[in-house]
Amino acid sequence: MPRKIRRDSRTAIRKLPANTLNLILFTPEETTRPLPRTDARARHLLDVLQRRPGDTFDAGLRDGPRGKGTVVAVAADTIILNFTWGEVPPPPDPITLLIGLPRPQTARKILREATTLGVAALHFVQTDRGDAAYAASSLWTDGEWERHLVGGAEQAFCTRLPAVSHGLALATALAALPAGDHRLALDNYEAARPLSLAAPDTAGPLILAFGAERGWSAAERTRLRTAGFDLVHLGTRVLRLETAVIAALAVVKSRRGAM
Repeated sequence: MPRKIRRDSRTAIRKLPANTLNLILFTPEETTRPLPRTDARARHLLDVLQRRPGDTFDAGLRDGPRGKGTVVAVAADTIILNFTWGEVPPPPDPITLLIGLPRPQTARKILREATTLGVAALHFVQTDRGDAAYAASSLWTDGEWERHLVGGAEQAFCTRLPAVSHGLALATALAALPAGDHRLALDNYEAARPLSLAAPDTAGPLILAFGAERGWSAAERTRLRTAGFDLVHLGTRVLRLETAVIAALAVVKSRRGAM
């Protein structure tokens, strides 16, 4: 028979604290001044991690070293922190994602998860089957997108943030790509090979292109091929865009020996 859970055990489960951050990131300027108690990181330190003066926590500088932060003092409106820095994490894999601009809720997931998995750049582009209005979302206009990068890096215990752009036309983005990289475009309809066979097993620069949520148009497939992309697939099932991004990165990183 299944074991019964005692009432006090159920109560303990309900009272588990919020998710803790594996690393708390700061900009260089933020490390030189008190952190306001209203800052989400201050609330996390005091309320979730329950740090008090003299306690330490894992900290990092954006795109810089990791180290330890120490809570020096807690005042009514601020907390005073001190930092000791160690080594800088290695750069992310030289993988660039070219993604048809999706709905904001989808873009949020991709920004966070792709950062967690470690990519060098994310470019969200206007495509034939995407909605141009998505570029005017508050996700992009008020800086929210950067917060998702930070959250992804903190989850990964890494300080590295990818380069990000949004709103360029696909043709413009293709013209700006560097020469000498390996180029693969995910497609459900005309791809002849699976990504698992097409992905290189070396660690050189790689560009992975994904259409918007309704996929590529016929003209865009032609444009991609002209720009040197091979069309590849992830199998017979049609995946959500955010799932396809994660699955493709898992395949590619496995081929490169990075997972």
